[in-house]
Amino acid sequence: MLHVKQFTCNPFQENTYILYNDQRQCWIIDPGMYGVEEEQQVFQFIAEKQLVPQQIINTHAHIDHIFAVDSVKQRYNIPFGVHQLEEPILRNAANTAVMFGFNFPVSPTPDFFIETGTMTLGEDTVEVRLAPGHSPGSVVFYNEADNYVIAGDVLFQRSVGRSDLPGGDHDTLINSIRTQLLDLPEETVVLSGHGASTTIGEEKLHNPFLR
Repeated sequence: MLHVKQFTCNPFQENTYILYNDQRQCWIIDPGMYGVEEEQQVFQFIAEKQLVPQQIINTHAHIDHIFAVDSVKQRYNIPFGVHQLEEPILRNAANTAVMFGFNFPVSPTPDFFIETGTMTLGEDTVEVRLAPGHSPGSVVFYNEADNYVIAGDVLFQRSVGRSDLPGGDHDTLINSIRTQLLDLPEETVVLSGHGASTTIGEEKLHNPFLR
């Protein structure tokens, strides 16, 4: 079983996730902690649970999802992965941060590229689905066994991700949601990059962007 712990971080109110199994191995997904206090909350949880971080894996590379990548890499000596199509977004992250008034001098460098298919943490497996539109290489992590999907900024409760940022496209985003998320079981819990969780069934019924 893959357990989930959510932390809401930085002025963008981004959701960082820790996925961990019964053997205490964990992934750190979208580490958006900004500042020592937010980082310590995550590090303390990992220490209290006696978790052993294995990788940083990101749904995409916008600045609010990567603020703490280098801090996490240095603390645990683990690799950072993102889809290869996110490279342009990642390379420009430091410049984007300056535009928003953040101190973020150097963009992190990926150690590996996430591919569609499956990723395994111990005995547990998640499916990786490419869902561009919010950004070119946005991916979602679907855990069929435990009935949830970590959707990044693709799908939100009653909303969808922005498509007006560099590399975004609204029609592509809607197509990604319809083909990569709405085909999941309706009871699947959607853990988004911002805001509250929802379900696939709820969004089919009530999301105004999907009608």
